[in-house]
Amino acid sequence: MASKLLRAVVLGPPGSGKGTVCERIARNFGLQHLSSGQFLRENLRGGGEVGVLAKQYIERGLLVPDHVITRVMMTELEKRQDQHWLLDGFPRTLGQAEALDRICELDLVISLNIPFETLKDRLSARWVHPGSGRVYNMDFDPPQVQGVDDLTGEPLVQREDDKPEAVAARLRKYKDAAKPVIELYKSRGILHSFSGTETNKIWPYVYTLLSSKIPPVLLDDEN
Repeated sequence: MASKLLRAVVLGPPGSGKGTVCERIARNFGLQHLSSGQFLRENLRGGGEVGVLAKQYIERGLLVPDHVITRVMMTELEKRQDQHWLLDGFPRTLGQAEALDRICELDLVISLNIPFETLKDRLSARWVHPGSGRVYNMDFDPPQVQGVDDLTGEPLVQREDDKPEAVAARLRKYKDAAKPVIELYKSRGILHSFSGTETNKIWPYVYTLLSSKIPPVLLDDEN
């Protein structure tokens, strides 16, 4: 079992704790945590063709389109053909899932189901450090100094789409795009759904599932 490379995806709406779950999986199981948001930021800083293209959308306040995100992710995955990995934030649409199918076969898809009210509360309390993508929650994971990133001392911002008036529309949009992706992986028998309001309560079940697929590199210290 250990010799087979594990290809996994974590799906979940904004505010579902996807990033936290991915970090814990990466740490406990030695998987590369591949975040579409992180790769997009690196491309924006690098100034390459894809970064320049993405920047044109971001500067106009538009979502970066499917085909640009897909190009970023395909390039990164091509470099990692000999590694275990875990995708975070990709695929978000059926088009992205079909592109992923063309280069690899997934073993495992984890879907996080979090109640709408919980997501709304989490997102409205969320502030980010634009340069790194570090996320703070003013209710349960605040910065050491109000409004300032712990590592750089630079100011935090609240994204326009995390503001309360934008959250409901954003979550609806995610749900509409994700539904066919979830159905696709469910039909293949590789989808595992976890429901709850607290990441710490969901995590032990995720850990048990992963342990059945790949040996842990660390004993779970977060149960």
